[in-house]
Amino acid sequence: MTMHEAPGGPTSSALYDVATDAFRRWRAGDESALDDLVRVMSPVLWHVVRACGLDREASEDVVQTTWVALVKSADSVRDPQAITRWLCTGARREAWRVSKLATRTRPVEDDVLDARMPVQTSPEAEVVTNDESSLLWQALGRLPERCQKLLRIVAWEPRPDYTAVAAGLQMPVGSIGPTRRRCLDKLRVELGGAS
Repeated sequence: MTMHEAPGGPTSSALYDVATDAFRRWRAGDESALDDLVRVMSPVLWHVVRACGLDREASEDVVQTTWVALVKSADSVRDPQAITRWLCTGARREAWRVSKLATRTRPVEDDVLDARMPVQTSPEAEVVTNDESSLLWQALGRLPERCQKLLRIVAWEPRPDYTAVAAGLQMPVGSIGPTRRRCLDKLRVELGGAS
């Protein structure tokens, strides 16, 4: 450890010197110098990227992308003393790019989508409903004709006019309620036998 280094690594004043030296050695052919540069600069890049508001996983990707960019275009860094600025600027730009993409493709929660989607039944629910309707109509068809007519009228009219119903079915107004109850009981028996 040199005079400028803190126990956890170089101080900010020495950081640039250590990074510059490691970069020079790497460009001169010392492959282990790249490891030194990564060790010194990765924490700095990490802070630069996290300051852009990225989560941990995205930050790791951006830092890695920055290192890959350096390996691919190290010759574009003309002055070795500019390596820290080059890395920080590259990391910041990549973080901004990733951040913009993340805001464009931010997932929407299911409950938000559900509130905006038209109400639809599932294919399974439609099959069950169709089966139940089919069984109901078959059971209704096995009832006496008078019950069929009365139950159809009562089912389709929200508030049927009992005087008109009585006239149409040729029965007293007072017997519509009890007759309807008996017809519904017969329908229940038919439905019970169908299941």
